[in-house]
Amino acid sequence: MDKQVISIDKVSENIKRIVIKSRYISDKALPGQFLVLMTNEQSERIPLTIVSADKTDETITLIFQEAGFSTKELGRVIPGDRLFSLAGPLGHATHIDKLGRVILVGGGVGIAEIYPVAKAFKDVGNEVTVIVGGRNKDLLILKDEIATVADRFILMTDDGSYGRKGYTTDALSELLKEEKDCRLVYAVGPVLMMQRVAGITEKYKVKTLVSLNTLMVDGTGMCGCCRVKIGNEIRFACVDGPEFDAHEVDWQELIWRNSTYIEQEEHICRLDLKLKGVDS
Repeated sequence: MDKQVISIDKVSENIKRIVIKSRYISDKALPGQFLVLMTNEQSERIPLTIVSADKTDETITLIFQEAGFSTKELGRVIPGDRLFSLAGPLGHATHIDKLGRVILVGGGVGIAEIYPVAKAFKDVGNEVTVIVGGRNKDLLILKDEIATVADRFILMTDDGSYGRKGYTTDALSELLKEEKDCRLVYAVGPVLMMQRVAGITEKYKVKTLVSLNTLMVDGTGMCGCCRVKIGNEIRFACVDGPEFDAHEVDWQELIWRNSTYIEQEEHICRLDLKLKGVDS
């Protein structure tokens, strides 16, 4: 039955993987695309990257972080539950071509999107370097999967608990300084990380794409919530993206827009805890 939860498991601290039955999305989804789901009829719409799609089993795999009210609500579903709605695949798929050497940079839960894109670049014959990072080793997800598609795999942690101590941008800067043949850098993760990646690659004049995790409601371009300024144009991440030229993004505006509803989100999370009898 479409929209049925097949499995859900904990990947690491506050991060879960969910497998959902979806005949249409599993047949059509390509690397870089996303979907929008609702847990139940009263839920908010949540945009999530499609990590993988299995046409044989007619399932899709998503990875999400229980960061706010809606993602925590999704995290409470169990196998056999049926989600209220799934809409997708949405957005433009990543343009995959044989370029030579490409570097992919992922941070936090954004690592989930790095895997399918890295695999797609590797499948057409590119030399793939992947850099991923997190605050600690528990947040470095999909290590085994990425290792199977990366020619070079660099792991970074803020606290040095796994791999190298430091940030993904430290490793990227070192690579671009030493090797001049990189044809493309692809980054997805926290906005500040992607902004720093853009600054580094602009210095070395390397083409760079970022997958933007903007605020989003309907996923069809109607609400205007996900609008971003790219160069001198207003674009919509859901229908024009989610990938854009990193050197054209108005990062300050994006940061401001993404923080618009922080106070409201914190309020609803506190209310949810209160209703459950938990002292916040």
